[in-house]
Amino acid sequence: MPKNKKVMLVANTAWYLYNFRLPLARFLRDTGLEVVFLSPNDHYVPRLQAEGFRWIELPLNRKSLNPLGELIALCRMAAIYRREKPQACHHFTIKCVLYGTIAAKIADVKGVVNAVTGLGHVFLGDRLSNKLLRPFIRFLYRKVLTARRVQVVFQNIDDFTEFEERNLITPEKTTIIRGSGINLARFRPRPGPLDGDPAPTVLFASRLIREKGVLDFVAAARILKSRGVEANFSIAGTPDSGNPSSLSQADLDDWCQEGLIDYLGHVDQIETVLEAAQIVVLPSYREGTPRILLEAAAMGKPIVATDVPGCREVVIDGENGFLVPPKDPEKLAEALEKLLLSPELRARFGRASTRHATHFCENKVIAATVEVYHKTGVFTRKPA
Repeated sequence: MPKNKKVMLVANTAWYLYNFRLPLARFLRDTGLEVVFLSPNDHYVPRLQAEGFRWIELPLNRKSLNPLGELIALCRMAAIYRREKPQACHHFTIKCVLYGTIAAKIADVKGVVNAVTGLGHVFLGDRLSNKLLRPFIRFLYRKVLTARRVQVVFQNIDDFTEFEERNLITPEKTTIIRGSGINLARFRPRPGPLDGDPAPTVLFASRLIREKGVLDFVAAARILKSRGVEANFSIAGTPDSGNPSSLSQADLDDWCQEGLIDYLGHVDQIETVLEAAQIVVLPSYREGTPRILLEAAAMGKPIVATDVPGCREVVIDGENGFLVPPKDPEKLAEALEKLLLSPELRARFGRASTRHATHFCENKVIAATVEVYHKTGVFTRKPA
């Protein structure tokens, strides 16, 4: 790829870009591309800059529904694209996909890659505002995902099928890439704690929003403790003030005081808490391909997750974990109890998780993503 070509990676947090797309950015830079990050400002920006990448602030409020404010954000995004003149923009998260595609058209950006990880909380939430927005968002999705210069990436077949059935995509311009890739050298099985511990640790590690099923996790912990099942229930993560369905710190404090959970807060080196856990749980209502489950699988952990898109990509029911119905703490507690009471089952599921994780390795995901860039028609020469 010629040295003067530029790609912009665009998301609604620098946290996302650093934690999920940094290996891709490094690879693209090594091929000779200029890589520029675009996101709102947060405490992960210095980490991106320390890696030698240029970062530009994106004026985007994730919670805002003010039409004038959103129009201003879109216009500023288009102005950035006009000034930077990238050959391609790779958008992550719903607002960046919708606004970024429109901005790219205004600025005459030739290549657009839109990464779609589900319909978003507008379609999952029960609030009246969500229901009122759905027809408009559906209309926008159809316009931006079927645009001439756009390639679309899904993380699982369920999302692809749903978008196809809703006539929101052009299938021949769509690719399925399962997840953002796992570094199997970093996330690998380790000895960890002795599995004979009378109180194994069950870990929930994710964004602390209701759609991740954290309330169901806490309810299941309450059920198991009432039955006298010995276990420690840990939550890693922080409330997400930019999301209307975020938990509050008061919720977490109440659960800690009740003795239901251990709250670990934000964890940079997530492999340290994964190593200490015997079981990893994600009772989410919908996912793309959940990174925490991939990391847990790579480290040889048995997994309990909900039988929903995304989670089904990682958990093979009865082989490396259990799939349970969403929003069903009783079934979640039953699955956890089976694993908590059987070290042998945990060990068998953990070995199967390690084998399954090889399908999601970082190098495979990066190679597949670069192939999508070539499909835009902008980058025609493959890297050496």
